[in-house]
Amino acid sequence: MECTCAATNPVLWTGATMFPADWLKLASPERVAVMRQQMDQAPYFLDRNRRMAVLDALREVCLHRGWSLGAAHVRSNHVHVVVEAGVPPEKVMNAFKSYASRHLNSLGIDGPERKRGARHGSTRWLRKDEDVRKSIRYVISGQGEPMEVYLADLL
Repeated sequence: MECTCAATNPVLWTGATMFPADWLKLASPERVAVMRQQMDQAPYFLDRNRRMAVLDALREVCLHRGWSLGAAHVRSNHVHVVVEAGVPPEKVMNAFKSYASRHLNSLGIDGPERKRGARHGSTRWLRKDEDVRKSIRYVISGQGEPMEVYLADLL
């Protein structure tokens, strides 16, 4: 799982949560074959209801923990987030994944045994205001056709 988000006071982090389905598009045919053999479930895709639940979860965890959500874009197979938080990025990513799982479980669409995401993700610290602005532009408009999107009023 890869993650794009932003975190802490002058230092920010960026991340995107990639679901296993996204790996299949990026890998060579040989690697896809090996990966499919290792998977015990089909790749997970987020339809509109699931994407809305994940976006609600991101907003809820930020509100609950006092983090500042700058931007989020929930796609059919991954999530990009820019957030300011006073904790390490891994804690932010884990909180996002936990809240998203709870929200998806509450929909009652998937069974309790359904795996949705990869074990890890990637994070990137954004240390300059311009890097934050570029990341927000990428999250909001660099992903193709918008799906479920959040953009904070940054004025």
